Amino acid sequence: MSDDEHEAKPVRDRSQVTIIDIARMAEVSKKTVSRVINESPLVREETRKKVKQIIAETGFTPNPQARALAFRKSFLIGLVYDNPSPQYVVNMQRGILDTLGDTAFQLVLRPCDRGEEGYRERVRSFILQHKPHGIILTPSVSEDEELAEILREEECDYVRIASLELDIPSRSIRTHDAQGAEMAAAHLAQLGHKRIGHIHGPKTFRSAHERLTGFKRGLEGYGLELAPELTVEGAYTFDSGVTSATRLLNRHDRPTAIFAGNDEMAVGVYVAARKAGLRIPEDLSIVGFDDTPISARIWPPLTTVRSPIREVGRAAADLLVKRGAGSDGSQELQSFQLELVVRESTRTI
Repeated sequence: MSDDEHEAKPVRDRSQVTIIDIARMAEVSKKTVSRVINESPLVREETRKKVKQIIAETGFTPNPQARALAFRKSFLIGLVYDNPSPQYVVNMQRGILDTLGDTAFQLVLRPCDRGEEGYRERVRSFILQHKPHGIILTPSVSEDEELAEILREEECDYVRIASLELDIPSRSIRTHDAQGAEMAAAHLAQLGHKRIGHIHGPKTFRSAHERLTGFKRGLEGYGLELAPELTVEGAYTFDSGVTSATRLLNRHDRPTAIFAGNDEMAVGVYVAARKAGLRIPEDLSIVGFDDTPISARIWPPLTTVRSPIREVGRAAADLLVKRGAGSDGSQELQSFQLELVVRESTRTI
């Protein structure tokens, strides 16, 4: 008989390996294996490495249906959003998937329109149907207290991302939007601009209010005021950026600089400026917000406020995953600072 024939055979076919087999091979309990799979901190590092090595060697894959029945929840993380900026949503997804990559959790998307009648009940139906492990709420649905109450009623864990503190620390992540807008104002003021326009986001978005407030405060620090006639409401979309900027640039006393509430609208300002025969930045300086990939790809590259959207998504998913692994969730509020990225769309007047 050959040496190959004397080799130990695997427990069974890969597709048939169970959590009980893994526990027996690792000489631990089934509960310990489950904790390792769910990244629980309640397992010694030596045991964790041993179990993970056996899982890798056997090719064991946890059965999501069986796990869902055992935990009475699916291994889904829901992203509920009504943000009209596609790049914001993409960056948020990437951050969440960074965290979920080495776990059993999967991401499921649920776009909605906060302005539509009955949208809350549609989100409730989504929760009842999929029974997600948890939900991540982005602005502006994160600012809806009635929706948060529905999640609590249905005993669905969640994390709210917002520009101010809305909930207990374990269910909140804060971004300092006002501070970022203040930096944008200071930058334009330091370049000598005095007549500055602002295209802000929808009034239903708290982030729009925070950025407007911060921008005004930043100008005031240099003895400047934001003129009401140079303040226009956009929709956080490219088209609204074009329309709003056209309105500002058609004025006889047009602004020499425009701060757009996000990069999508800022790119719209580029189009409106070129249609008006204006050069960027020689005739018009432009500042955006978010630092999405498009800001570095257009010409000239856009000066913008960097909002760490991907990092925020990563942190939000981490909160939900850790709670699922047995963490008590007691920690300080997580918040993310913003920074100004100066490129070539702004210059001294």
